[in-house]
Amino acid sequence: MRFERLWLIVRQDSQAARQEAKRCCRELNDLGVHVTIAESGLSSNPFPGLLASESQLPDLAIILGGDGTVLGAARHLAPLNIPLLCFNVGGNLGFLTHERRLLRAHREANAAELWTRLRQDRFALERRMMLSASVDPGDGVLPAEGTAADQDANGPHTALNDFYFRPSLEERSPTCQLELEIDGEVVDQYQGDGLIIATPTGSTGYSMAAGGPILHPGIEAMVINPICPMSLSSRAVVVPPRARLSIWPLGDTSRRVRLWKDGAHATVLQTGDRCVVQRSAAVALLVVLEQSPSYYRTLTHKLHWAGSLMAAQPSPN
Repeated sequence: MRFERLWLIVRQDSQAARQEAKRCCRELNDLGVHVTIAESGLSSNPFPGLLASESQLPDLAIILGGDGTVLGAARHLAPLNIPLLCFNVGGNLGFLTHERRLLRAHREANAAELWTRLRQDRFALERRMMLSASVDPGDGVLPAEGTAADQDANGPHTALNDFYFRPSLEERSPTCQLELEIDGEVVDQYQGDGLIIATPTGSTGYSMAAGGPILHPGIEAMVINPICPMSLSSRAVVVPPRARLSIWPLGDTSRRVRLWKDGAHATVLQTGDRCVVQRSAAVALLVVLEQSPSYYRTLTHKLHWAGSLMAAQPSPN
């Protein structure tokens, strides 16, 4: 890997992430690497400013935070083919990150060992499927997917985890009615709290909390999962990655629907609007340092399954 310019993206409200960023910056500067540090969080989006002010794109972005910090970086940097090396510093579950202890272990052995590994290409790149959403306000014209993420209110919007549709008006009953069309065929009308469309990466997020299936990230597919539907026949569906999904808000014109991308607000849909969700041309490139990574070990650890739930060794069976 070319290793001359790096961006350090730090979780905004984490003192631990700031301290770790300072240590990483000192080590990298000693190696002659140009480092730019920026904070990312709910009230701070550094990427438009970085992309506008930096003379060159980075060879790598190092993320110090939790899954939310990673998702924000992926939405902006994946379309530019910038690899992400992520560490769980100040985050919670950390499905998309390496544990912080890996940083400490490299530092205790040799402060430059981790950076030497990157320079010598001793890592793997995991490609994660992403989604794109564009809004047709009724004129039949969809914004074209380009290299820059989230162009305007109509999109195209990009997500690594999921898009979901929820009622916009809090002062009224928190339900909405949505029609789903797959590849030009009307499949269902959902009456309930909303609808989630998730990638395999996002299947362990909001979709899982809403009762959806867990998909291995090696599978390329989309999960369509209704949120608290008012019909027992409305179930989660897994469709191929080439599927083109159209979602239409129905009913009273005052019942607007909000579109969310990875938990961040994207835009508001009104009756007559059509939102098209499909596989994005962008792919998130995640740097993997572990020699024998295991998705199932991650699930067991993060979700407290079997052995980890009992705080004991797995059974010998």
